[in-house]
Amino acid sequence: MSRKVSDAECSLRDLSGERWIRPEGQRQAPGERTLIRAHGGGGNSNNNNRPSAAMATAAGGELERAARRQFQGGDNPRFIYLLATFAALGGFLFGYDTGVVSGALLLLKKEFALNELWQELVVSATVGAAAVSALAGGLLNGCWGRRPCILLASFLFTAGAAVMTASGDRYTLLTGRIVVGLGIGLASMTVTVYIAEAAPSHLRGRLVTINTLFITGGQFVASVVDGAFSYLERNGWRYMLGLSAIPAIIQFVGFLFLPESPRWLMQKGKTQKARRVLSQIRGTQNIDDEYEFIKNNIEEEEREAAGGDTVLWKMITYPPTRRALIVGCGLQLIQQLSGINTVMYYSATILQMSGVQDDTLAIWLAAVTAFTNFIFTLVGVCLVEKVGRRKLTLGSLTGTALSLVILGIGFLLSARASPSITLHPSGHNSSCVQYKSCNNCMLDPNCGFCFKMESPNVTESSCVPVSNRSETMAAWGRCSNASEFKKEGLSWAYNFCPTVYSWTALLGLILYLIFFAPGMGSMPWTVNSEIYPMWARSTGNACSSGVNWIFNVLVSVSFLHLAQHLTYYGVFFLYSGLTTLGLFFVYGCLPETKGIKLEEIESLFENKLCTCGLSESDEASSPLCQRTENEDDIVWYTGGQTNVF
Repeated sequence: MSRKVSDAECSLRDLSGERWIRPEGQRQAPGERTLIRAHGGGGNSNNNNRPSAAMATAAGGELERAARRQFQGGDNPRFIYLLATFAALGGFLFGYDTGVVSGALLLLKKEFALNELWQELVVSATVGAAAVSALAGGLLNGCWGRRPCILLASFLFTAGAAVMTASGDRYTLLTGRIVVGLGIGLASMTVTVYIAEAAPSHLRGRLVTINTLFITGGQFVASVVDGAFSYLERNGWRYMLGLSAIPAIIQFVGFLFLPESPRWLMQKGKTQKARRVLSQIRGTQNIDDEYEFIKNNIEEEEREAAGGDTVLWKMITYPPTRRALIVGCGLQLIQQLSGINTVMYYSATILQMSGVQDDTLAIWLAAVTAFTNFIFTLVGVCLVEKVGRRKLTLGSLTGTALSLVILGIGFLLSARASPSITLHPSGHNSSCVQYKSCNNCMLDPNCGFCFKMESPNVTESSCVPVSNRSETMAAWGRCSNASEFKKEGLSWAYNFCPTVYSWTALLGLILYLIFFAPGMGSMPWTVNSEIYPMWARSTGNACSSGVNWIFNVLVSVSFLHLAQHLTYYGVFFLYSGLTTLGLFFVYGCLPETKGIKLEEIESLFENKLCTCGLSESDEASSPLCQRTENEDDIVWYTGGQTNVF
């Protein structure tokens, strides 16, 4: 809408091509560059216009300061992008070290004769260690600061890579995975906090989401490395696991020259150093207002948080932070229960389960899924400041739930078309020989499928026990000697059945990542870096990261076991149901934080939890929600009953 502008009024305009306007009667300070000029060009300043001139002078002062801030400010200083990039290398290492195991497992299980338990240990030991270090990271971040924690994480990444590369047995390999896990957990909770505290509010979502982009980029690079070295059956896994040392060293060296978080410095009373760092990060921007705002907010928080209670107890007993903690931990929980790390850790195995027989082909197809994850995380980076966190998350969860249904249907079709078993060897005391279809045989981790492929038919099929030496051959019978049974035209399948529906698994995985990556892939980390006040930020992120890693362990450990009891398609239908429940949680509880200063976000959680995620218009128009005379009470009408919260 446009309106008529009086002589006393002024308007700010873009510096490119248009004039700044100064109210009448306001003089330019000596030596000051004029950013505002009088509207209309008149020099009339008679007595009748003095009140208007006085008002215009006050308004002009505000406009002058705003104009100067924009004129002085590099809105996008290069240094903040440099800082975010080096910090996000922690995300790259997070993604690489969790993603590389998908392809490496296919070689490791042959090298060290890893059974199902050891495969799950190699995967889960890393995320278990990450859960421990993420929880401990809150204390370390509070005491040492963000920068030393990132340096420590870089060191752990490097040390873990060296141990894994040099490992000669499964126990040394497991030790290296644990060391890497400690680095992953510490980096996962520190990097997003560091970037969020350094970033200006209008760029915060995009810069924090860059960390998730680097995570998915690390997973993609890991899958390409897996594919490249999958041809080296003897030591290819050493290169896969060891190359992570390179970005870890780069990050360590880079952070020797990068500053500490200005907000952390200010919290510790190092105000002058905080001011210098803030000025360095903001480039040529005027930082006076931002510095004073942060300083006053931290001082107010410290007065309110005074007392001998622990930070976690204060968070639980103070309603806004308690609600923020529930939302933050809930988002991380939903991310894991939607099955993302099952998809990433076991992507090559899932493709084999769907009927892809060649190890190398399965690894390269897993690289396709990782690339999809990376590209659509980039889409999330572009959309987060335009669409907002809330809408992006809701849309992501909706698509993810539907994609999991498609993935489950694909496995269901494969199970229905599973080849029947035609040969039942006698004289052997094994449960494997009793199965009547390949699908039932595959659900037993002790059994494999021996068959002859006469395209498109499967013939001479049998279910026999797997060798204790390797999953690539049977314990006895026709497929017990790999070189011999291949000469006879026989094939051996472990974890998969030959099927014409193998393409549905790849389609389901890609659709899953298309919907998951832009929203649920990054928003839990982005939102958690924003929603806690300064005094609770380290602890809040430690708790939410801990929840993420704990359920990461539970989901990754339970996947293969759940598949045995619920079937593969049953597991994905279960994930879809849990994702749908998460959709309702996010709709009711997640507020929009786009463009809001970190110090102001706490106010979003002052309402009751059931309305934190609803806009004012949603509340006003909802027939289920009305306010009582006490504005702090929300009345919900459900099933004819009235409930006051």
